[in-house]
Amino acid sequence: MNRIWKTVLAILLLSVTSQARAIDYELPDVNGQMQTLDQYEGKWVIVNYWATWCGTCMKELPDLVDMHESNKDKDIVIVGINFESIGNDQLKAFIAEQSIPYPVLRSEPVPVTALGKVPALPTTYIIDPNGKVVAGEVGLVSRQNLEDYIAAKKAEKAAAGAHNSDGDVGPMAMYQ
Repeated sequence: MNRIWKTVLAILLLSVTSQARAIDYELPDVNGQMQTLDQYEGKWVIVNYWATWCGTCMKELPDLVDMHESNKDKDIVIVGINFESIGNDQLKAFIAEQSIPYPVLRSEPVPVTALGKVPALPTTYIIDPNGKVVAGEVGLVSRQNLEDYIAAKKAEKAAAGAHNSDGDVGPMAMYQ
């Protein structure tokens, strides 16, 4: 039953991949300072759109926190983008209450962002070390899904070697 459910979900999920370069994306953090994703160039960046009212977002939060803590000094970075109209003090209190250790940026809800569509929350994008969006997922993600996907892309890049001089691993949907 679980395998069938995952297969059905995989078929129904909307792929949100894009060829866009993500490093130009600029949003304010919770202190009002503008931040860009180019500060993470050279690393894999997991960008997670979420909201405080989103139950599914809260379900995946522990995995994102664990992944951040395990990789913060390595080659993977988590960036949360709060995607709702909420007061800054309320958001800061929520971040503290939930012990979210990774950077949180702010965005008003819009149908299409610099990374691509955000048709529902949570929506997660993966940006490769070259600053290209290589995958996206609408709905719940897990640390294992994300780490497996990145490991597969690293292996694919290594196998391609000289055949792929720019290091592009290409867009590919990530499914649960």
